[in-house]
Amino acid sequence: MSSPASSGDGSIPILDSKYSGVPARLRQDAVDAKARLYSQKTLPDSTARRKTILPPGVSREQFGQAITELKGAIGDEDVEINDKPLVDGWYMEHPNTHDAYHIADQEELICSAVVYPSSTAEVQTIVRWANKHNIPIYPISMGRNIGYGGAAPRIPGSIVVDMGRRMNRILDIDADNASCIVEPGVSYFALYEEIQRRGLPLWIDCPDLGGGSVLGNAIDRGVGYTPYGDHFANHCGMELVLPSGEVLRTGMGAMPGKDGSDNPTWQSFQAAYGPYVDGIFSQSNYGIITKMGFWLMPETGHQSYMITFPRDEDFSRIVEIIRPLAQKRVLGNIPQLRHVIQELAVTGKPRSFWYNGSGRMPRDVIRERASTLPCGDVSWIFYGTQYGDPTSIKAQLEIIRSAFSQIQGSRFLFPSDVPADHYLHSRVQVCSGVPALRELDWLNWVPNAAHLFFSPISPTKGKDASLIHGIITRLHAKYGFDVFPTMCVAGREMHYIANIVYNRADRDAKQRATSLMREMIRETAKFGYGEYRTHLLFADQVAETYGWNHGALRKFNETIKDALDPNSILAPGRNGIWGQRYRGLGWEILDGDKRNMLKDGVSPKLYAALKGGL
Repeated sequence: MSSPASSGDGSIPILDSKYSGVPARLRQDAVDAKARLYSQKTLPDSTARRKTILPPGVSREQFGQAITELKGAIGDEDVEINDKPLVDGWYMEHPNTHDAYHIADQEELICSAVVYPSSTAEVQTIVRWANKHNIPIYPISMGRNIGYGGAAPRIPGSIVVDMGRRMNRILDIDADNASCIVEPGVSYFALYEEIQRRGLPLWIDCPDLGGGSVLGNAIDRGVGYTPYGDHFANHCGMELVLPSGEVLRTGMGAMPGKDGSDNPTWQSFQAAYGPYVDGIFSQSNYGIITKMGFWLMPETGHQSYMITFPRDEDFSRIVEIIRPLAQKRVLGNIPQLRHVIQELAVTGKPRSFWYNGSGRMPRDVIRERASTLPCGDVSWIFYGTQYGDPTSIKAQLEIIRSAFSQIQGSRFLFPSDVPADHYLHSRVQVCSGVPALRELDWLNWVPNAAHLFFSPISPTKGKDASLIHGIITRLHAKYGFDVFPTMCVAGREMHYIANIVYNRADRDAKQRATSLMREMIRETAKFGYGEYRTHLLFADQVAETYGWNHGALRKFNETIKDALDPNSILAPGRNGIWGQRYRGLGWEILDGDKRNMLKDGVSPKLYAALKGGL
């Protein structure tokens, strides 16, 4: 067993030398973020492995023969057996072998091997190999889907297809068309830095952290904060490998260009002719996307700001004021509404700095501690950004200021009104397309911090938002967790994202976090509110909540799965979609499931017997 890792910066990858690295401009930020996280780390870097893993129904001899064949096709150095100690790492140095933020046992959701293709043709080779040997594969772009399962496969023993390491090219940036084409390993950091290197007047849209895959985030329907914040809505054209091994291009890319070149309108028009199929390849397991086009935002003027509100009970009124502003497009971006406890967390100081008690931090303690910060003793904070020329921005801000002034005690602040280290300055960057790392700081809340996201969708109405918030708050209190709500608010819907921060070295905390997730999914579904995205271990329960007309949607998804992937080799179980080979055999973790994932694992005990060694 090794000792806890130091916070030294020698291992932090730099973008110039590694596709998954941090830009040189953020190197010190990364060093500091890692130091803060590792200051509370008590877990060892790794422990001796207790078990090895094989694909289900595959003997060790069969596995060895299949891996030898795969190495011969892809290259010996680009196929790795997962037999080494598991290292959780952190955001910039995360694993591709398992979930860094394991909610089950660390050795539960692990792969048997990792393969690194370099091209669409090699992805085809891998898919055909998987069909031949009946071995499940699990594709990842960069594996930074942290909070939703990371790089972990849903079926233990699957082969992870890591496309980031060798498929990380920016294939094209068309300045006139304001578009680009990227491979899975292109991060927001990489795309931003390349646009800056070329001196192009274009913006990207990034989520809170910039290290994730542009392509991967979009196909999971992630969001950002500029007017181009709906990432999937702003994609245009994709190339993918179907579970049969065939290659498909969607949209205008289905039409060949002159002399075999790419069609010149592939990144200009999304739908092309006939059914618009792109959507079925988001949040699914119907294909492996190897190239994807995106629209970029023309550079423009911008002004970020924050508005504070003094009372918890202001919440419903705030949402009601936001709705017409967003519907009329007065609000320039997808703004965030956060509770003041997150002002404490984003300082990077641990919970113990603010409060040493057990259970949820009392509201009076939050008030007292917040009063020492620039925001003061408030309850809610709205972060927004306006875009355009100075005259139009000024007019927009006057309308917004007037609307929110209806709430007594509200206060309007610009970046110049708060210290240079305040979180608002990070929002300025993110909301103008500059990827950052600041959002890592709230993870330092507890030792060995990990987190789960609970992400239901609410109408942008005060009564709906308040009902969801009430359920989440009540259940967090029941299970002893602080509530970290972030609302990403649009004109008709808002993403309510609750961050459950837990100590991954604490088995009790992991079990409580699991129970909290299950109950929040169940309770909000009773009122017709569902998650838009979830951790892979809760995907079956979430998919089950979309049960209108006896689960017609789920049956439809299964019909497509069985037609495209008759051998069920591609990411079985992803987003609750199981192929016929696994369906109904106990792999699903549905509401009411009694298994203790820390003790019992996720694999059905009778699987091998039921399938006769499949």
